[in-house]
Amino acid sequence: MMMAPAEVDHRPLLLVEDDADVRDAIAATLRDEGYVVAEAENGRLALEWLQRNGDPCLVLLDLWMPVMSGMELRERMVQDPRLAALPLVVVSAAGDGKARAEEMGAIGYLRKPLDLQDLLATVERYC
Repeated sequence: MMMAPAEVDHRPLLLVEDDADVRDAIAATLRDEGYVVAEAENGRLALEWLQRNGDPCLVLLDLWMPVMSGMELRERMVQDPRLAALPLVVVSAAGDGKARAEEMGAIGYLRKPLDLQDLLATVERYC
């Protein structure tokens, strides 16, 4: 007997990552699994996307980016009631990434290089 595929939330998830190769690889993996992925290469572009589009099922956020860091983006999100409660997972290679994720009120932390099973399990939980 075949199992029905899990129901996928059709709201996009927002992937915020400055490294184009990493961003492309994560986005391609998630799209292959049926997710809708919006991409931003820095916090400023992510904030603009959020202000225009609103309600992603999840924000996957790198910490260290030019123009506006992940921490600066989170500070701006918290100031906007519409964005403050969005689920946020920090994705970082920084040694203090997990502690920073907790300080930022993130619901999760994924360490780079990413374990694809952990990535997919996290996204499946929220999207």
